[in-house]
Amino acid sequence: MSNVESQNVIKVWDPLVRIFHWSLVLFFLTAYLTEDDFENIHIYAGYAVSILIGFRLIWGAIGPKYARFSNFVKGPAETLAYLKSLITGNPRHYIGHNPAGGMMVVALLVVLAATGFTGMALLAVDGGGPLAGTLIANFNEDLLEGLHELLANTSVLLVVLHVAGVLVSSLLHRENLIRAMFTGVKVHKAVAEEQHLEEAADLRRGHD
Repeated sequence: MSNVESQNVIKVWDPLVRIFHWSLVLFFLTAYLTEDDFENIHIYAGYAVSILIGFRLIWGAIGPKYARFSNFVKGPAETLAYLKSLITGNPRHYIGHNPAGGMMVVALLVVLAATGFTGMALLAVDGGGPLAGTLIANFNEDLLEGLHELLANTSVLLVVLHVAGVLVSSLLHRENLIRAMFTGVKVHKAVAEEQHLEEAADLRRGHD
C-alpha cells in the first residue's frame, strides 16, 4: 500500500465496540424471533442484551475516543444541521458516528434497556427473574406485556431506520460503514482529513 493510500485508512472502532455491536444484533434478533415459542431462549437472549447495554454504557464513559458518548452525542442543532446536509448530498464527514448516528445509538440503547426492564418486570410478576420479590412484581401484568411488546417493536423500527441511515451515509460518503464495523477501520480521504482537523483541535485544547 502506498503512503497516500495508507493515510486514508483510519482506525475507528476498537474490538470491544465491534464485538458489542454484532453480539447485540445476534441476541436481539434471537430474543425477538423466540418471543412466542421458545420462552427460555427468549429470556436468556434478553438477559444478554441487557448485559451488553450495561457494558456499552460503561465503555461509552471510559473506552477509547471514538467509543465515548462525548465524541459522538451532539446537540439538536448540530444533528439537525447534519440531517439537512444529507438532503443537499454533501454532508460533513465524521470519523466516528455522525450526529444522526449518535442520536440513533442513544435511542437504541434507551429503548432496548426499557425493553429488557419490562421483560424482567414481567418475569417478576410471575415470581421469577432478578426483580422477583420487589415492588415491581406488583405491577399490572397486562400493562407490562403491552408496553414490552410496544418497546420491542419500536426497537425493530429503530433498527430499520439505523440500517437505512447506514446505507445512505455509505453512499453519500463513499465508504463502506458495514465493513468498517467488522474491520474497525474507515477508508476515505475525507475521513483522513477530518482526523487531521480533530488532532489539530485536540492540540489547541491541550495548549489552552
